[in-house]
Amino acid sequence: MPDTPLSMARAITLLQPARLEIGAGAIAKLGGWAAGFRRVFVIAMAPTVGFVDRIGLAGEVMSFVDIPPEPDLPAVEAALAAARGFRPDLVIGLGGGSVMDVAKLVAVLWDGDQSVLDVVGPNRVAGRRTALAQVPTTSGTGSEAGIRALVTHPETLAKLAVESPFMLADIAVLDPELTYSVPAAVTAATGVDALAHCVEAYTNLKAHPLIDGYATLGIELVGQYLARAVADGSDTEARAGMMLASYYGGVCLGPVNTAGGHALAYPLGTRLKLPHGLANAIIFPHVLAFNAPVAADKTTRICQLLGLAGGDSQAVLSQGLAFCRGLGIQTSLAAHGAPADELAGWAAEAHAIRRLMDNNPRAMSVDDVVAIYQAAMA
Repeated sequence: MPDTPLSMARAITLLQPARLEIGAGAIAKLGGWAAGFRRVFVIAMAPTVGFVDRIGLAGEVMSFVDIPPEPDLPAVEAALAAARGFRPDLVIGLGGGSVMDVAKLVAVLWDGDQSVLDVVGPNRVAGRRTALAQVPTTSGTGSEAGIRALVTHPETLAKLAVESPFMLADIAVLDPELTYSVPAAVTAATGVDALAHCVEAYTNLKAHPLIDGYATLGIELVGQYLARAVADGSDTEARAGMMLASYYGGVCLGPVNTAGGHALAYPLGTRLKLPHGLANAIIFPHVLAFNAPVAADKTTRICQLLGLAGGDSQAVLSQGLAFCRGLGIQTSLAAHGAPADELAGWAAEAHAIRRLMDNNPRAMSVDDVVAIYQAAMA
């Protein structure tokens, strides 16, 4: 089977923030943009709330920092309750993907009658009257670019996806200086998450030439800058390159989305409590190799952009693992405490995420997922 054919005729919709600021010190420009807002609700985490002072906000500011790494429904409800008490006219997400996802939901839900469960799925949000600014402080999710938010259901541990154009940021600010203090391990894992967004969109059954352009630019940036950013967190050029790669990955998610790799990663986050970026970094080499037989040309191109030799599936797997391990990523599920007797249950969960699995270029059975998890135990 050849690589998925591209179709210029297939209709897609590409949405991006109305304004994008990128570069060292760019966060200072947000204060000028926000000058007309009187009540600003900043959603952050303890490591990022200190950046609020760099914005130069003129209005009354409330910072909410009680956001867990993998937000669940109670966490979002707590943020909504705080916003309802404050009544903001601007919401700012200042942090990683979890923070920005919660900021999207707060911006569209705090001043209305809908709950999170009411808006799960595409195009169920009634509207938005609150401005939204997104300021990433990691380079991985690309959430600042998109219209989706993910929340964990506390009972089922399933990821609930909300998608709406009303959740698109009015402005996104990519300031590499905000990522200087991100530890090397987090830089590596989130960087591979950004890579996975681009790769899974590029090899996707819904691939489109327009999105392929963003995807390949993102992959090339990762190949050029991720190792540098891991080696020297204050390398401004490398940090900026990774922020742009992450943004491009976020752009890819809108019209195309991810595929099997992210489906396999989600149970690792909910069951093992692994950070989202790390879960994707563990899975990435295995799914890249699994899809190689049906996406040979694109896999070759991916390897070229990453500086890898490529080859057959086994060679791609070996090189992908070496790439991740060279960044300091622990790629063994066993080392992260994964119990072998639970892999089949996790595989069933991953296989049931059809909104992603149905995008994968190669059909993946439950047994295939189990085999990938077993291979990742080593």
